[in-house]
Amino acid sequence: MLDGPIKILVPTGSLGAGAREEEVRYGISRGAHAIATDAGSTDSGAAYLALGISKNNRGSVKRDLTILMREAAKAGIPLIVGSSGQAGGDRNVDWTRDIVLEVAGELGLKPRIALLYCEQEKAALKRYNAAGKIRPLPPLGALEDATIDDCDHIVAVMGAEPYIAALAAGADIVLGGRTTDTAVLASYALLKGAPAGPAWHAAKIAECGGQCAVNRLEGAGALISIGPDGFEVEPLSLSNRCSPESVSAHMLYENSNPFLLVEPGGVLDVTGADYAQRDERTVTVSGSVWKPQPYTMKLEGAGSRRFQTIMLIGIQDPVVLARVDEFHDKMLAALHDRVHKTIGPAAGDFHISLRLYGWNAVTGDRPPPGTAPPREVGVLFVATADSQEMASQIAKACNPYFFHFPIVMDEELPSYGFAFSPADIDRGPVYEFLLNHVIEVDDPMELVRTVWIDLSQGEAA
Repeated sequence: MLDGPIKILVPTGSLGAGAREEEVRYGISRGAHAIATDAGSTDSGAAYLALGISKNNRGSVKRDLTILMREAAKAGIPLIVGSSGQAGGDRNVDWTRDIVLEVAGELGLKPRIALLYCEQEKAALKRYNAAGKIRPLPPLGALEDATIDDCDHIVAVMGAEPYIAALAAGADIVLGGRTTDTAVLASYALLKGAPAGPAWHAAKIAECGGQCAVNRLEGAGALISIGPDGFEVEPLSLSNRCSPESVSAHMLYENSNPFLLVEPGGVLDVTGADYAQRDERTVTVSGSVWKPQPYTMKLEGAGSRRFQTIMLIGIQDPVVLARVDEFHDKMLAALHDRVHKTIGPAAGDFHISLRLYGWNAVTGDRPPPGTAPPREVGVLFVATADSQEMASQIAKACNPYFFHFPIVMDEELPSYGFAFSPADIDRGPVYEFLLNHVIEVDDPMELVRTVWIDLSQGEAA
């Protein structure tokens, strides 16, 4: 049985997004037992895993870590970080490690640091695949070994167990590779004996920090208190509050089913959960259920196969804008024809798209009939080919049409405004997520490597 609720301070939705010192101190004054935060996701695309880089700039991550490491050390509580460096690959973890070591030196701290690596070797994954241990998630089919080879980096998304083991072994700071957001936040409470249903549910609600509060722009963090019968959540900003609606709504965040959440080793079921206002700022939740299942870890693999060159023009010609859909179709057909005539078969399996910003660039859907013409549009030309040189040559071949193409062929040629000179900009490789699969494991630790750095001993183990 728990002696009392386990309190987890979640300072921000993502490390580097802007932890607030006064909020962290408030959460610690309320008895926080650990600080836990996610540091990344797949939201910004595959490049961050393929390249091993962070979306956040180093300064913002160092700023947050300085606050969190200082306050955690003062309070004598652990700091837990998941999906380090945005994508959670080995390079991403090492990038975060270097910042932590720098901050520790500046603050005069000597923490015991656990590094959890979850990047996978291709040969090992092929053995799992041959043994039938890897299965696809929709809409993909069976995994081919060639797809594994096409990936630059592959991670297995961790659950809570590697964090529990590191914390049990005395880690002051845990820097994890790619992990579910909820596992990072639930790990300490699970270690201390909190029931799985409330621990996982509280973690899901608080994964984005103060986003579970009524005013999502007021404050950065949240405090979850997990007890034997449920949990409580409150914003760390004293000028904000949680409501049953704001808390329960977060089950919809990045989740196709608002009542079920699949995690490594089980499913959180909140079908029977009850949300109640405990006081003006705090919501109490009960009735969360954890249903164990065979342990699986999601595989995320990123790589690059093709290359792109882009050009951007602005159009204010009222004749064109009155018939913008027609202009798009005619121009796109003319550009394809131009490439076929000037480059021919050497262009290979190329692709050209025109994205009309100010009209329908985000969805690509045609606006309903009668939609008023826009005042102006930005037309983004994207050429995709098997090499950077060919993508560039396709853009150069299309440049004259992109500059002067008319909607009415027998009238004076219009001119459009190029945004840059030279007009064509090589964008480089196109990075893609190539895996959408899960791998079955007998042990939650079998795809994880733990490395220790003990600054109190001045050495790495």
